[in-house]
Amino acid sequence: HWVRRRFTRPGLAVLGGAIVAATLAVDPELTLAYQAFGLLSALLLVSMLASRFFRARFEVARVLPRFGTVGCPLPYRIVLKNLTALTQRGLVVMEDMSDQRPSLAEFVALQAAEERRLRSFKLTGRRAGGLFEIARIPEAHLPTILPRHEIEVPMELMPLRRGKLKIESVSVGRPDPLGLFKAVARFPAPQSVLILPKRYPLPQIALPGARKYQRGGVALASAIGESDEFVSTRDYRHGDPLRHIHWRSWAKAGRPIVKEFQDEFFVRHALILDTFTDHPRSEPFEEAVSVAASFACTVLTQESLLDLLFVGRAAYCFTAGRGVAHTEQMLEILASARPCTDMAFESLEALVLDHVSVVSGCVAVLIAWDDQRQRLVRRLRLLNVPVLVLVVTEMGHGAKLNPGPMEDEPHRFHALELGAIKEGLSRI
Repeated sequence: HWVRRRFTRPGLAVLGGAIVAATLAVDPELTLAYQAFGLLSALLLVSMLASRFFRARFEVARVLPRFGTVGCPLPYRIVLKNLTALTQRGLVVMEDMSDQRPSLAEFVALQAAEERRLRSFKLTGRRAGGLFEIARIPEAHLPTILPRHEIEVPMELMPLRRGKLKIESVSVGRPDPLGLFKAVARFPAPQSVLILPKRYPLPQIALPGARKYQRGGVALASAIGESDEFVSTRDYRHGDPLRHIHWRSWAKAGRPIVKEFQDEFFVRHALILDTFTDHPRSEPFEEAVSVAASFACTVLTQESLLDLLFVGRAAYCFTAGRGVAHTEQMLEILASARPCTDMAFESLEALVLDHVSVVSGCVAVLIAWDDQRQRLVRRLRLLNVPVLVLVVTEMGHGAKLNPGPMEDEPHRFHALELGAIKEGLSRI
């Protein structure tokens, strides 16, 4: 990381040439490579010493949105003000993100999980360390900055993974006169952006289930309190709660008037997200989160409720729709979802079965199709709850999946293969 930030491309070429010359100059009596090594090393040394004389003072401000989306470039701006009496030329600006390297325990766990995924004949796999990189921000070249003047620099952030991205400071660099090594001045500018999951376009989907009686209405559904939908007013009757008295109508009519309510019937769906995997950076899990986010954005929740059910450090249920919460809030929750490695799948099954009495139907986004998942779907069907099952699987494994408890309704069972998630969702 330090080498990439401090050396220019010509500097990297010179550095590589010096390393090659050093390996060839073992015996100076048989080769003249030691002369090339001495020359290249001297150039690098002069460039690095020249960078010590770089002095710059800037006032830095960053105009950064609150949210980004995986795979979508996020443009933003940096405002730089030259606080010196010198004209600054040939500068570059770089962002200093928080350290994205994993701890030793995380790296070892991820490496072990990757090795378990490799086939016996496969010699190399994906670099585990690269799976922790959240985003990339390329450096930008600055125009000439006059003394006491400020400029706006367009920047672009490429989100690679969902989660919270912290940017600690802005670094301004200037190549030395030889153009090999950059002097860097760092200016603190802490800020963060939440990277939301990638979303896929969904076709018009008729989700299973119909309108259902909801005791207490939306307010009870959102765990705020018990209240029904206001319908009209009527005369007070013995035993009516005093909190239902309509004081303005009492003042006009001269007799006690109360508000009349009726229980609500509306559609309420459960979006079940499977988080149970032993891989700390599971690609099927990441795609399952993206599929869940796609449903959270596409399903019209203005006239219905959508409950997101998943298990992380604990069992969670988040509700959106009908003024309870907005889709953006559910996306923020999904951006922070993590695989569950210390709890059993039965905890998700218990959460769903405790909640199933109030829902009209379920959308289950699963990352496996084993006996435990099939048992959950089978129990939901025995309770007469319509279910749409989506299983995220490895490429080429979708056709091998047996619908199991969904055999009599194959149109509600879909296997989504990695690399073809978008195509799989278009066929729902």
